[in-house]
Amino acid sequence: MVSRADTLQVVDARTLKKWLDLKTVTLVDVREPAEYARENIPGAILVSLSSFNSSKIKSNSNNKLVLYCRTGNRSSQAAQKLLAANFKDIMHLEGGITAWKEAGYQTKINKKAPISIMRQVQIVAGSLVLTGTLLGALVSPWFLLISGFVGAGFVWAGITDTCAMAMLLAKLPYNQRV
Repeated sequence: MVSRADTLQVVDARTLKKWLDLKTVTLVDVREPAEYARENIPGAILVSLSSFNSSKIKSNSNNKLVLYCRTGNRSSQAAQKLLAANFKDIMHLEGGITAWKEAGYQTKINKKAPISIMRQVQIVAGSLVLTGTLLGALVSPWFLLISGFVGAGFVWAGITDTCAMAMLLAKLPYNQRV
């Protein structure tokens, strides 16, 4: 099923699967390289939202253009950028790769790829909070500022739907391998 939301169209996993089988779609993954390397929908090309450039999208004029990410948020943002660049008939996968897997469709998995950016954020942020708290309790209360800074970063990330720590981690060399 394809539904229209303004000029951005939404496609469900079942319809996308049919199009992939018929080879009538150009599928673009807008997640980060580490996420793509770890797991992706077979046949997708990578054009990360963090370094998104509409000129990287090479769609066959006979094919439908479908974007996807983990849940649909980033692919919607990327689609808006393409619409602003005068692309037409852009679709994104409703629910992203999560919905794709819930529908029972296969993904290509590479267990040797780096762990997801969000898990990396959780590890780094948790380590900073723990370190700041321990140092604040054992050495000087000034170290509690570390924990406060990380907490403020999470509040900002929640409000703006952008995570500075994730963007920084995504730029590390081991997260750039595809």
